[in-house]
Amino acid sequence: MRFIQYLAILFCLIFITRPLTGQEKAAVIFDTDMGPDYDDVGAITLLHALADSNHAKILATIASTRYDGVAPVLSVFNTYFNRPDIPVGVTGKEGLDIRDGQHWSDSVIKNYPHALQSNGNASDATELYRQILSEQPDNSVTIITVGFLTNLAALLKSSPDKFSRLNGSDLVKKKVKLLVSMAGTFPSGREFNIHRDVISARYVFENWPIPVIFSGFEIGQKIKTGLPLINNNDIGNSPVKDVFRISVPLSKNDSAGRMSWDQTAVLVAIKGYSPYYSLQWGMISINDDGSNKWTNSGKKQAYLVAKADPLIVENYINKLMQHQPVKN
Repeated sequence: MRFIQYLAILFCLIFITRPLTGQEKAAVIFDTDMGPDYDDVGAITLLHALADSNHAKILATIASTRYDGVAPVLSVFNTYFNRPDIPVGVTGKEGLDIRDGQHWSDSVIKNYPHALQSNGNASDATELYRQILSEQPDNSVTIITVGFLTNLAALLKSSPDKFSRLNGSDLVKKKVKLLVSMAGTFPSGREFNIHRDVISARYVFENWPIPVIFSGFEIGQKIKTGLPLINNNDIGNSPVKDVFRISVPLSKNDSAGRMSWDQTAVLVAIKGYSPYYSLQWGMISINDDGSNKWTNSGKKQAYLVAKADPLIVENYINKLMQHQPVKN
């Protein structure tokens, strides 16, 4: 039985690491809270790893938090992976000022180069969304959100401007082909990214005009990553390794690795949900306390349902999180 399981894992790893054609490359805007948890660091690492293997083009990295230093933190990882010029945006005054309790953000800002030195050097999140979307071909952009829905609510509510004569909702409808969101617990529950900004989450999921795939809490909860990275002696100075090295020992719950909510959203957005997940179509609804429930009707929203052994995805994410910058 164990041999068959390992064969299945090997097959799926070969399948999900297959090279893609240029037409399949995902054009991605990555929207992250990058701070309250550190799976965001794993997620941005996957994003760059998949970009280096020609699976994705990173259009922008945007923070849904506004703590002092979040733009430099994003800049650290973009610079480390040799993409210092990726546009960085930061949410407006309506955004939450929540940062990491492990203080890894201070460490990476101190110890690694970064093109942006303060949040003031970054763009306003809504303006950056509108600028980037206006420049893309129709129906071409994948948005990955692994934090609060603050920025997307502001985008939907935005008015025509110098970048586009379309309002926010029409701009999204014209330019975006898919939203993948790490949010919610399915079929029902209460999850951090929703309940910390209920108003924005409810507005987005009631008004978002194109398909949404949810990677729920229950998906990432079963996938523990980071230990192979920490124990890889071939990797020297790395802000990714430093974050996990600092943070994993601080919680008994992370002794087997950190739960990987955000990484699964990136993986599915860029590589697709098959063969490791299926989709349950329907519609999310959000209660005043931030809890959510699901109705199995409609074809515009779906949540991931585990189809394969979570160990398959865990092994693949661990592999990608050890990715090193491509030498120029």
